[in-house]
Amino acid sequence: MTLLTQSSKTKAWLDSLRPKTLPLEFASIVTGSTIASWHNNFKPGITLTALLTAGLLQILSNLANDYGDAVKGSDTETRIGPLRGIPNGAISLSQLRTALIVTIALTIVSGLTLVVMACEKPSDIFGFLILGVLAIVAAITYTVGNKPYGYMGLGDVSVMIFFGWLSVAGSYYLQTGHFDSIVMLPATAALNINNLRDIDNDRLSGKNTLAVRLGAQRARCYHSLLLLTAPLCPALFAMFYLHTLAGWLFILTLPLLLKQAAYVRREISPFSMRPMLAKTVKGALLTNLLFAVGVMLS
Repeated sequence: MTLLTQSSKTKAWLDSLRPKTLPLEFASIVTGSTIASWHNNFKPGITLTALLTAGLLQILSNLANDYGDAVKGSDTETRIGPLRGIPNGAISLSQLRTALIVTIALTIVSGLTLVVMACEKPSDIFGFLILGVLAIVAAITYTVGNKPYGYMGLGDVSVMIFFGWLSVAGSYYLQTGHFDSIVMLPATAALNINNLRDIDNDRLSGKNTLAVRLGAQRARCYHSLLLLTAPLCPALFAMFYLHTLAGWLFILTLPLLLKQAAYVRREISPFSMRPMLAKTVKGALLTNLLFAVGVMLS
């Protein structure tokens, strides 16, 4: 019985940490680092530390999401996604709060280490410290606080900024020491499939995500648009800067993205969205990895 209880607690913590979401953030760092390498400025130590910092930020966001939803009563037994640790009693609110504090501390240590390793100019140090603080605040206030922006349908904007543009451009800048606008072309990110899955529960609990605001049908169209336009920015990069067939390797994922888009449009039951998070992550990761390989071969 004790073993079963311990196993349930371990699973509850894994559900809260959501390791399946980490490849999305790692893919952004890999993309920025690949373009830095393309400019002969690849620094392995900085890349590894950036990956660690990005992973901790993603975990912090996941834990804060669970904490905020639990406090506000949004994470209930009626939700379609995995039942988190607090509703099923495997994790207490105080334990989750402690995990949040520990993760914040680890993120700060990793972020400071990254700044010390990569930045030499005072302006860069100050700038990245400010960006780091903003990223931590954004990760926490998605569902935590009196006016969490995730409950106002602004989650997708935050994900694009901090887990898309900032991750790609930041990892590039930390290795090259300068900003180049071309790095923004492959910087894409999306947060929608989970909100589409939990749309009914979120609506009832007052969590007005973008999916809730759009409605189920338009949210499906929006998700399909995200999937199908994801290769567009890498395509522009390949067209303007690579000029080789290898630079178009990422196009191999287009049939997979088309299949996912068709599934999302076809399946109208929220229950059918449960397996789509893993598939969306795999599609995004594969697209980024093939783009990185194409850049290196070019």
